[in-house]
Amino acid sequence: MKDTDEAALSIGEVSARTGLATHTLRFYEDEGLLAEVRRNAAGRRVYTREDVDWLRVCAKLRASGMPLPEIRHYVELVRKGPGNEAERYELLHRHETRVRQQMADLQEALDTIHGKVTLYARHLAAGTADQLWRDGPACEEPAAR
Repeated sequence: MKDTDEAALSIGEVSARTGLATHTLRFYEDEGLLAEVRRNAAGRRVYTREDVDWLRVCAKLRASGMPLPEIRHYVELVRKGPGNEAERYELLHRHETRVRQQMADLQEALDTIHGKVTLYARHLAAGTADQLWRDGPACEEPAAR
């Protein structure tokens, strides 16, 4: 940690900077996602700007659906230092592929929902909404992008 007081951030300050709740920060610490959380003379946690940057990465990995064991494995690889960059790359690349698939699936779902919204809007405007679902769920193909 840097010698200046400016570098020492409290858990509340880190929570405010990252948007992570203090109990989430403690959980991440317990899960081994932080290299080392230092404590001040009073025994309170103190964080550095580097900790904040890393926590932001962890939050994005979690928000994108990366399981904690995978994040923990990535942290362990980083802590080991040089020599395992290919393994880190593969772990991140696999996750990126999963996220891209999730995004494609969500886009397909959004297109279907948008088609239904458009269908309802059209029928409501025409006064024919009572005809919807009369013969089953009308699913129009979404407009081409």
